[in-house]
Amino acid sequence: MANLTLVQAINLALTQEMEDDERVILLGEDVGKNGGVFRATEGLHKRFGPGRVVDTPLAESGIIGTAIGLAMGGLRPVPEIQFEGFLGPAYDQICTHAARFRTRTRGALTVPLTIRVPVGGGIHAPELHSDSPESIYAHTPGLKVVMPASPYDAKGLLVSAIRDPDPVIFFEPKRIYRAFREEVPEDEYTVPIGSARVVAEGSDITMISWGASVIQCMNAVEAASASIELIDLRTIYPIDTPTIVESVKKTGRVVIVHEAPRTCGLGAELATQIMEHCFLHLEAPIQRVTGFDTVMPYYKLELEYLPDAQRIGEAVEQVAAY
Repeated sequence: MANLTLVQAINLALTQEMEDDERVILLGEDVGKNGGVFRATEGLHKRFGPGRVVDTPLAESGIIGTAIGLAMGGLRPVPEIQFEGFLGPAYDQICTHAARFRTRTRGALTVPLTIRVPVGGGIHAPELHSDSPESIYAHTPGLKVVMPASPYDAKGLLVSAIRDPDPVIFFEPKRIYRAFREEVPEDEYTVPIGSARVVAEGSDITMISWGASVIQCMNAVEAASASIELIDLRTIYPIDTPTIVESVKKTGRVVIVHEAPRTCGLGAELATQIMEHCFLHLEAPIQRVTGFDTVMPYYKLELEYLPDAQRIGEAVEQVAAY
């Protein structure tokens, strides 16, 4: 076992998959000699060479388009988009092509592609460096969308993504890249895509979150007087609906927490699914604690935008008192 940060766990997963499978290659802006802007690929260029860790021009559409062709040709490319705000130029390649090739070719071609993307706020970055666009890509048939909240899950989920026969967007919450350490097996293991994790068991309230917000939820759970069952979604799509339904049927009360803007955020979809499956079990209206329907503000107000333990605690009190 190694005591790793989330970014170190990602580096370990990439290293081991590249050692085990010569089809795995990395490409992106500064992923090579510089080891990536967050150093997630540090040391891999020297270890595996420029033929497998490829520094690319600043051209997101070209990075993903090239990776799609490599995947169709039998490789397992892992392109990196440096920040989530730069996914825009690659949107057409991801959603029009990568997500549709299995259907377009009636299963003759698949695109085993894993797109790594640092995501979310909390690091005082400039505009287009702090967004949470997961619901956009969860709305695209043909894509799997993953967002780990711990080093253990980061390694296991990334291995599963690389081995998956279809395209996966692997969002990495940059706010917690180095926020804490966790015991991570050095041996091979996987975490299945589409399986949520019950972080803490409880009987009074179900709390659902993912990414960096899970850490804020853990702080709120520790401070709450109610017994809260905390679920880390881990996979944004496909959603692990059975785990959520089982919990809500037990507790009857729900708080959903996410960084993304409130309107059309994934919390709305979760609330709808809970209403469809658990309506007669609900004891209170579902509460959402989210980002706001505005562009992520600059440094001074950034933390005011993000859900924190205080805002989450207020939602817990409201749903418990109903």
